[in-house]
Amino acid sequence: MPLFRSILVADDEPSIRHVLSLVLAEKGYEVRAVADGEEALRELSSRAYDVVISDVRMPKLDGMLLLEKALAQWPELTFLVMSAYGSQDAALEAVSRGAYDYVQKPFKPEEIVLVLKKAEERQRLLRENRRLKERGAAGPLERIVGVSEPIRSLHRQIQKLAPVSTTVLVTGESGTGKELVARALHELSPRAAMPFVAVNCGAIPAGLIESELFGHARGAFTDARTAKRGLFAEADGGTLFLDEVGELPQPSQIKLLRFLQEGEIRPVGENREEKVDVRVVAATLRDLGKLVERGEFREDLYYRLNVVNLRVPPLRNRSEDILLLARAFLSRFNRELNRESAVTGFSPEAEALLTHYAWPGNVRELENAIERAVLLSDGPLVVPESLPEKIWSAGSKPEPGGPALPPVPGSPQAPLGASLSLKRAMRELEESFIRAALRKTRGNRTRAAELLEISHRALLYKIKEYGIDPDAEAERS
Repeated sequence: MPLFRSILVADDEPSIRHVLSLVLAEKGYEVRAVADGEEALRELSSRAYDVVISDVRMPKLDGMLLLEKALAQWPELTFLVMSAYGSQDAALEAVSRGAYDYVQKPFKPEEIVLVLKKAEERQRLLRENRRLKERGAAGPLERIVGVSEPIRSLHRQIQKLAPVSTTVLVTGESGTGKELVARALHELSPRAAMPFVAVNCGAIPAGLIESELFGHARGAFTDARTAKRGLFAEADGGTLFLDEVGELPQPSQIKLLRFLQEGEIRPVGENREEKVDVRVVAATLRDLGKLVERGEFREDLYYRLNVVNLRVPPLRNRSEDILLLARAFLSRFNRELNRESAVTGFSPEAEALLTHYAWPGNVRELENAIERAVLLSDGPLVVPESLPEKIWSAGSKPEPGGPALPPVPGSPQAPLGASLSLKRAMRELEESFIRAALRKTRGNRTRAAELLEISHRALLYKIKEYGIDPDAEAERS
């Protein structure tokens, strides 16, 4: 299947438009042909294209101006120019202005196809280089650090599932590394050179999520001045990672189900379907089965997503991995923070604290703790005082039963030597209110945010920050 899917041909000669439309359609491309540059610009504004093939000389708006205007607005567009005999200088100038290549008229249609294939290969290499730079030199499984049996089992499952395009549901508590699992499935698959697109479904307002995922046509709604490619189209040929899939509103659930059944999407405002080749990996920290029981998630979609369930273990269930992860984070933050003298390790006391702490926020909490420690350490070793107070402070606070103020230091209810930190007390109070709101709404985060009088996005951020499991709170209601 071609990397490029949609091609716009702009040429004032009907025979050229006809021949290119036939040849490119036979090769699997979606082709639209127009007669001049102004019509081409209108078409580019009405829907998304991967490639423009344009003549240099056209009425109304010539190919050079079309190139300039198109790349200014859509810089990712691949632009090819066609030039008649004697206008080679203009074609070379077009290349210097950003066109990928040119072909000289008269030409055989296969020449255009060959240039397109070269452009596709160049695009693949650019994407692969970008992916390698983003992810660093470590292999996909090496980034899921651990030697414990739960992690070794997870590695084995990823290796089995990566070569196929089966939909996978990744579950686990907040901060366990579900996106790393999705990336490993992608990078070990035949789709590795194609895009990996990640989206947090809970971080996008309900009114915009459909447009973000599936795209929209020009004029589909207020402010839709140009067409927009959705994330499914961006991920064509690769993998789309839907994090917090349980937050999808019902209309988007229906459209996602149709894609999983038919392999087709319909941008908002369009009256036709588009075929896309995308592997879906979804993730959630919520129990989708319980959401189905409460009527908040479609049962048919649940079964389509849950073909294979990969459970990412919490950090407390793999304590032998804690110090391995801590040392990996230590090495990384030494590089990223450009410390003059590196922090080389952990004191025995710090290691003991790290190993025995429960880590409710999982790997993300450990990562944040090590970053803090690298910033605050004065010597070559991380010592307990460099770690967050809740890790080294004596004892652990009981699970709050409701939104009550923590005991005031010095009061009969407060333990001797209780902290006088106002900042810590406010955090504990905030966490207790969030837990209470989630219990009252049976884990419904939208309603909980309304009770707390904060935005839905702010609530999601704080749930992750405190390592709260909304479904566990719902069960305590």
